[in-house]
This record gives sequence, structure tokens and C-alpha cells, in this order.
Amino acid sequence: MKVLLVSSSGGHLTQLMCLKPWWAEHERMWVTFDTTDAVSKLEGEDVVWAHHPTTRNLTNLARNTRLARRTLDRFRPDVVISTGAGVAVPFFWLARGYSAATIYLEVFDRIDSPTLTGRLCRPRTDLFLTQWPEQQEFYPSSVLLGQVWA
Repeated sequence: MKVLLVSSSGGHLTQLMCLKPWWAEHERMWVTFDTTDAVSKLEGEDVVWAHHPTTRNLTNLARNTRLARRTLDRFRPDVVISTGAGVAVPFFWLARGYSAATIYLEVFDRIDSPTLTGRLCRPRTDLFLTQWPEQQEFYPSSVLLGQVWA
């Protein structure tokens, strides 16, 4: 299986790293930001560097949409998985056109309200996972995975 892992750097990337027992078994490619922590965590991995900031930045949304199309064309993943944030949106919205399944894991630290990225990706998500029972109130058809943290 070919897995495309998409996230912001920092805590979002850390949460995807916690899923290593699963993703280590698959051919994979990463999409994140070119930051010190991401470069060190992903040393030796196949990485595409995305454009940031993404929060309400239309220029970078357009740039990341072009990047998503190029990356999906080149890698042709079977599944796209993300923990957010904004960089995930264009990948999720384009993934269906490439017959890729999508899995979204809502972040660990947002319990009392849904994230903007979660709300934007939800319509294009095949499997929406939450880490807290309280998050299921905002995402009724989600699956409670439980806490994913190092």
C-alpha cells in the first residue's frame, strides 16, 4: 500500500510519527513544512515540502493545491492520512479524483470545538478518527481511536 502522510510540522507531525508501527510497513511519502523539527524527524524519508503559513492564506492555499496535484500525480497513493492542519485541505479535496482513500485524525488538544481543518476535510474523509469521546459530538459518524501521543 502507498501512503501519503500530510501534516503541518510540530505537534501535528508528532502525532503522525506516533503511528509509525502502522506506516513503517508501507511505501510512503510525507508532506509537511520545511522546519527544523520536521527535517530532523523525517531524515531519510521521502518528503515534499509544502508552503506555509496556511491559516487563512489564500496564496499558499493555491500553491499547496498545485503541490497536491503534482504530488498525487507523481506518487498515486492508496491512502492519504492527516492530523491537520491547513495543508491537508487541498490533498483531501483532490484525493478522490485519484481513487485514494482518506483518513483524518482530529488533533489531541482540541476537545471543546471542531478544528477548521477538520470541518473542511470532513466532507472528503472516508474515515474520520477522534481521540476523545467529546470530539464525537462534533463529528457524529467518527470513530473513537483514543489518544495518540508520544
